[in-house]
Amino acid sequence: MADEKKDKKASKPAAKKETAKKDSKAKKAPAKKTESKKAAKKPAAKKDSKAKGKEKKAEGKAKKDSQAKKEPAKKAAPKKPAAPPVVKAKARYVRIAPRKARLIADQVRGMDIESARALLQFSPRGAAHPIHKLINSAAANAESNHDLVGDEMRVSSITVDEGPTLRRFRPRAMGRATPINKRTSHIAVALTPVED
Repeated sequence: MADEKKDKKASKPAAKKETAKKDSKAKKAPAKKTESKKAAKKPAAKKDSKAKGKEKKAEGKAKKDSQAKKEPAKKAAPKKPAAPPVVKAKARYVRIAPRKARLIADQVRGMDIESARALLQFSPRGAAHPIHKLINSAAANAESNHDLVGDEMRVSSITVDEGPTLRRFRPRAMGRATPINKRTSHIAVALTPVED
């Protein structure tokens, strides 16, 4: 008797599961049909949009062709003259204060090399010597690296920047010490050919 009761209980849930499966299949089947209808409608819409897109492209090409015929051919832009070569030289860690070197640099800026050399050669200022050497170096760079005539150049720019400061101390009265700042400079020169 106990075995029969167990068989009945086991058969009831199995029957419920089967009916549940059938119901779910029945519900899913109509959904598939509607999906297939939507899918059938989509390709037609895509085809229409593609045809419209092709028509628009053809119209755009026709417009461009008509505009190209109306507009005269554009003239080639005149070539800009090449920028004159710039020859550079630098002197770094020059043992002179930048404030003193700038006094000479301001005098030389914009001059042609011949007059700059003459001014630096006879200047009583201490900064004239390193700047004179630097301008000669830049002229030599122009001759060897750029195939230019060194004497036909002018000082287009000259800058004096501050380098590191050497700090020293000097003994003073009553056991004190006073700082002495030995300043350095970075000098840069740029030469360009003289325009005729």
